[in-house]
Amino acid sequence: MSHSLTPARRTVLAGGALALGAFAAPALLAPSTATAAELSGTADRLPSGLFTLGVASGDPQPDGVVLWTRLAPDPLAGGGMPQHNVPVHWQVSDSPRFGRTVASGVEVARPEHAHSVHAEVHGLRADREYYYRFRAGTELSGTGRTRTTPARDARVTNLRFLFASCQNWQDGYFTAWQHAAQEEVDFVAFLGDYIYESTPSATTVRRHEGTGEPYSLTEYRNRHAQYRTDPNLQAAHAHAPWIVTLDDHEIDNNWADEVPQDPDAQTPEAFRARRVAALKAYWEHMPLRRSSMPDGLDIQLYRSVGYGQLATVHVLDTRQYRSDQIATLAESYDASRTMTGDAQERWLTRSMERSGTRWNLLANQVMWAQNDRKAGPEEVYDFDNWDGYRAQRRRLLEFFGSGRADNPVVLTGDRHATWACDLKPDFDDPNSPVVGAEITGSSITSGGDADVAGFHATYDPIMAESPHWKYIDNRRAYVLCDVTRDRMLASLRTVDTVWQPDGTSVATAAEFVVEAGRPGLDVASATKAPQAMRLSGRRYDVDDDQF
Repeated sequence: MSHSLTPARRTVLAGGALALGAFAAPALLAPSTATAAELSGTADRLPSGLFTLGVASGDPQPDGVVLWTRLAPDPLAGGGMPQHNVPVHWQVSDSPRFGRTVASGVEVARPEHAHSVHAEVHGLRADREYYYRFRAGTELSGTGRTRTTPARDARVTNLRFLFASCQNWQDGYFTAWQHAAQEEVDFVAFLGDYIYESTPSATTVRRHEGTGEPYSLTEYRNRHAQYRTDPNLQAAHAHAPWIVTLDDHEIDNNWADEVPQDPDAQTPEAFRARRVAALKAYWEHMPLRRSSMPDGLDIQLYRSVGYGQLATVHVLDTRQYRSDQIATLAESYDASRTMTGDAQERWLTRSMERSGTRWNLLANQVMWAQNDRKAGPEEVYDFDNWDGYRAQRRRLLEFFGSGRADNPVVLTGDRHATWACDLKPDFDDPNSPVVGAEITGSSITSGGDADVAGFHATYDPIMAESPHWKYIDNRRAYVLCDVTRDRMLASLRTVDTVWQPDGTSVATAAEFVVEAGRPGLDVASATKAPQAMRLSGRRYDVDDDQF
């Protein structure tokens, strides 16, 4: 797979619009889902500043991809669009200057979907880089870059991607995305907590919009829109296709199926209405297919994305179908408890077994590896993680070790820190075999600038008692992965601060290697974290629910 760049690409992505006259010949703009009545007479009734939320692509396939935008001239006040349908033209080219159009069409941005656009493009060539943009009325969007996946039977030699999670607006600036948008990758996997539902605070580095937690559809739309206005996040979306899944903060901290974090404060009816609103706003702001459009309480998120014969990405959903969290360690061994629901578990094992690929990568939300929170004989666990679902975890890890699926690697978010771990069916048994590897990445901002010394004072003694832990760190970061048939190299890319908006740097803090055919991982390199991170001059409060 080639990662070569057109020299002018970065300029085009940053600069956005070209002349409207160069957009496309009218014959290339045949409507795809719009009727003639829906396309007529709207351009003269549109406000200005339509593309404030940028552009994105996602869920790539060998012949196409989803293209996303949302018309929102007043993004923090419901969007600011008139209550009528608007035709939005899209165009795809194999050149960043759009010298040749290879696909184009029209989608209708509808008020009932917050004037979001999800154009499902087909007919593209496999394993190719493309550029795309939108036009509504007389306005042209910025340009995005995307890439199709290789054909299913293609003998792919290398794959490069990055994964990240947990981007609390109030905890810091999205400096990590500024650097991630410079990495040459085939896709970005986002593993949950795209927004946070927390109440605005005056003592954080920047403030959430609104006056409280979001509950209604309009409030969730405004919260998503606030995040989407960030220029670094926009650049990362425009840079590569994203494969997304959600965790808890897109709705409510630690929710489980139809149970909120605080059932005494939210009635079942109120939480169901909140979940409906949050999932609809989530779909409206993500580059997801129409097949993932929510149906009331439900959204279809677990799915697979293939990269030829080299790798399959199995995207998990560990929120919608899970049993409620428990309170005691004994309860965690209950065989009836499930993190995924029975149907998703059957899908996962079948999908891994039938993938036919060298690597099986799980895009996962919460940590699989056993994670004691206290040194010494007393065991303290967070039962929101897989530690609260031990019977199912053991069942799946035994499947990992059965030889029915090659080279499983779990990629995890949620923890606001990095754990690189071996996976075993029984973490308390020294003779239990290593059956896979898990890399839990840190956060984009959640937790703010790290208290490195405090983290290691707590967790280094626990690490000494946890031989399956190979590396720990709590700096803000994303993980860059290079995959070949022989090995997967994962590089932890840390930023020096998220408490100033620019002038930051990124560095490789550690490298982890998983060798094909040998379960588990090794730490190939690691640099010692500074005991005091570079700060902005003061410490801010954070919405950190992990530490």
